[in-house]
Amino acid sequence: MEIEAIRDYCLQKPGVTEGMKWGDHLTFMVGEKMFAIFGLDQTPVTASFKVSDEGFEKMQHQPGMKAAPYLARYKWIAIEDIGIIPDNNWREILDESYQLVKQKLPKKIQESL
Repeated sequence: MEIEAIRDYCLQKPGVTEGMKWGDHLTFMVGEKMFAIFGLDQTPVTASFKVSDEGFEKMQHQPGMKAAPYLARYKWIAIEDIGIIPDNNWREILDESYQLVKQKLPKKIQESL
């Protein structure tokens, strides 16, 4: 999935905002909490995203994936090339990441989304 398609998909979700962090890292947030980060200054484009406990255990040992530096304790996975994940899997990953972060937001913020 190309970065523009990922961007369009993320921005369709309720309450999602985007921003640039750490130079050229496109970051998607819900309730001002990050759920996906894309390294646009990297070739190929890299990504990090929040996953479930089970997903973290499974994915960190897959080729091209690892526990995300600085965010592993929060169950984030880093991938070295967004192209290694098929389009339909990207949608599932982004949906799960969004939901995991959204569930941790205060109830008042969740209800406003």
